Amino acid sequence: MAKGFNKGPAMGGGQGGMMQQIQRMQKQMEEAQAKLADEVVSATAGGAIKVTMTGDQKCKSVEISPDFIKDADAEMLQDLILSAVNMALDESRALQEKLMGPLAGGLPF
Repeated sequence: MAKGFNKGPAMGGGQGGMMQQIQRMQKQMEEAQAKLADEVVSATAGGAIKVTMTGDQKCKSVEISPDFIKDADAEMLQDLILSAVNMALDESRALQEKLMGPLAGGLPF
């Protein structure tokens, strides 16, 4: 057997510490994910369409101004909805990065 391998208890102590660190980080990640599900972001397009989304990127609502519906054509309405959804997704991703980013930086690998 090569020297330096299988040193017994000294080697196990380091792995145990790393496992504890990984378990702590896993718990922090789960807590951050739960917080993301509770957080909401909103984006408005054209002053007429508002999309509200959670931090874990679930769409909660789409609001369309009644005044806008009277004068809008379908294509313009579709473009504004798409724009508002994409802006809300960007906000949600930014929130996710803010909450989860520091945790990913602490990985021991």
